[in-house]
Amino acid sequence: MLIVTVTLCARGHADAQKPVLREHEVKAVFLFNFVQFVEWPPEAFPGNQTPLIIGILGKDPFGKFLDETVKGEVVNGHPLNIRRFQKPEDVKGCHILFVSMPRQDQQRDALVMLQAQHILTVSDTETFIKDGGMIRFITDANKIRFQVNLVATKEAGLTISSKLLRLAEIVTP
Repeated sequence: MLIVTVTLCARGHADAQKPVLREHEVKAVFLFNFVQFVEWPPEAFPGNQTPLIIGILGKDPFGKFLDETVKGEVVNGHPLNIRRFQKPEDVKGCHILFVSMPRQDQQRDALVMLQAQHILTVSDTETFIKDGGMIRFITDANKIRFQVNLVATKEAGLTISSKLLRLAEIVTP
């Protein structure tokens, strides 16, 4: 359950004994870890064993790595599942959503459409927080860090653990 900022290394220069994660793999691990540090309101889970869904909206940068990362994992009695969505109107029953839309206007429209749901939205696009997103990945000195928009998370009824917030840069849109 430890979240760390991971330094990205070029595969060709890595020490043979250390596994090297590519940027999208680091982000997939962060998505998995976010699950453990966010509380959703009870209505986000119709049943005690309702799966916790990590979704991807648009282009999937993770491939099978995210599926493999959460395979067999259970958090607070909820098995983790991955779903992929092409359109925002298809997003149902999702708890964390990585938004990867090709155009900013599509991203903005998707965030407006999803606003009333209890979904932790995550992306790595530059305008994500400004558009109403909740967590934005940033790359700084070859390290993956993240920003959190607490206004958006509170509006969605989500509570983020102080343990996670200590690692984040808190920003307002």
